Amino acid sequence: MIESAYLRDELFVEIIADGKHLPPDLIKMIVKIKGADKVALITDSLEIAGTDIKEGVMSGTEFIVEDGVCKLKDRSAFAGSVATADCLIRTLVRDCGFAIPVAVKMLTEVPAKILKINKGVLAKGKDADIVVFNEEIKLIDIFVGGNRL
Repeated sequence: MIESAYLRDELFVEIIADGKHLPPDLIKMIVKIKGADKVALITDSLEIAGTDIKEGVMSGTEFIVEDGVCKLKDRSAFAGSVATADCLIRTLVRDCGFAIPVAVKMLTEVPAKILKINKGVLAKGKDADIVVFNEEIKLIDIFVGGNRL
């Protein structure tokens, strides 16, 4: 089922590009097959993403966070992602070798196109939601609706 999406040009695919759910070589293969215009980066993050929480209980399930991913306490499976959007960009740039504009496009423009919303690119008439990051792809500023947060 998953592989059939790679062969259908009209379909988009979503990937959790945290380097944990999919290894870098598989991420590169997916983008090579589908093209950057058809791959949307998603975090699929749990509510604890971006926090220092390392263990606990969510929805009655015990979990631990280690190696950049949330796992069931017994380590038998992933419980979910704790990746933030900047993490996805870092993975694509550092581990997969994509240029920053290509990675940003898959995180912004492609999902906006899928959702048919007025976001995703810096252009006249589009919503002015912008994040600014430094050379290490660490967030340094955020603007929503053109206003600094």
